[in-house]
Amino acid sequence: MATFKKSKMIIFLVGSTLLITFVFYFYQILFTANILVDEADRLFVIKSGTTYRQVLTDLHRQRFVNDMVSFGFLARLKKFDRKIQPGRYMLRRNMTNLQALDALMGGRREVVTITFTHVRLLSDLDDRITKNIGVTTEEFEEALDHFIESNTEGFTRENILSMFIPNTYQVYYNVVPEELVERMNMEYKRFWTEERRAKAAAAGLNPIEVSILASIVQAETIKQDEAPIVAGLYINRLKKGIPLQADPTLVYAIGDFSIKRVLNEHKEVDSPYNTYKNAGLPPGPINMPTIANIDAVLDYDHNNFLYMCAREDFSGYHNFATNLSAHNVNAARYQRALTIEQRKGAALRRKKK
Repeated sequence: MATFKKSKMIIFLVGSTLLITFVFYFYQILFTANILVDEADRLFVIKSGTTYRQVLTDLHRQRFVNDMVSFGFLARLKKFDRKIQPGRYMLRRNMTNLQALDALMGGRREVVTITFTHVRLLSDLDDRITKNIGVTTEEFEEALDHFIESNTEGFTRENILSMFIPNTYQVYYNVVPEELVERMNMEYKRFWTEERRAKAAAAGLNPIEVSILASIVQAETIKQDEAPIVAGLYINRLKKGIPLQADPTLVYAIGDFSIKRVLNEHKEVDSPYNTYKNAGLPPGPINMPTIANIDAVLDYDHNNFLYMCAREDFSGYHNFATNLSAHNVNAARYQRALTIEQRKGAALRRKKK
């Protein structure tokens, strides 16, 4: 009998010890600091397509988690392996396993607004598109390069700006760079409906070429009601194999956007963007065209114009011509008006002195 009681006591003590040990260990798993112990807060990135095993490996290699056994045990219990969400997650100093998993699984992805319009260069887009999100310009550029290397839609470093349709979009603050580029590609495909693609084909252009031409139209005229006429003129030149001779492409080729008047010396620049020397479209857009200017090309005016010159009333509109003789008359009229304006300006400055 004494032996039986002794055995029960031993079992009780062992069981109690195991229970206490288990409770203490489970408490540690849940509530003891295990993330970035004594280190600064850092972002942890889960890229698209990352597996559960890869997430654990990244957490270990990047020294986010102190005790991987306890973290992995709780991660399995909470079924984190079935709920991997791409994103950029802020893991903070001395977080517990539970807090970290809540952050990674709770989808704490703040929605922010990004807007990009009036973009001239890809570097301008880098700054605009990453302004309100947790992606650096370097990360965005790297993701864009990877997309260009793998895409089958004809995008290159020179024409990739045409993939971005200027608008306002909502994205997650912690969006992954690759996810951001994929989102912009999805918006591009959504924009280029069958109707728009059919109009482009009817004009003898593909969507990228439409954007390139639209960027030139945008640089040529500030008057939206005139944009379809300008687009029609350039389409006439493309169909006839006549160089576009668009001054804004020279300014882009030179890279000096302070140039107000294009001179003969500028026309000698050696560049694929020199549309005086090279027939056809340049290799990429010279700015990011608005939706209105893209549609102006798609709905271009069917005219016979081949030449254009700024109007002598300085209204921002242009005079158009079907032949060189008529164009020269328009150009001479504009030059006379410009000379008069310059003389008036000089006289006014002298009078102020």
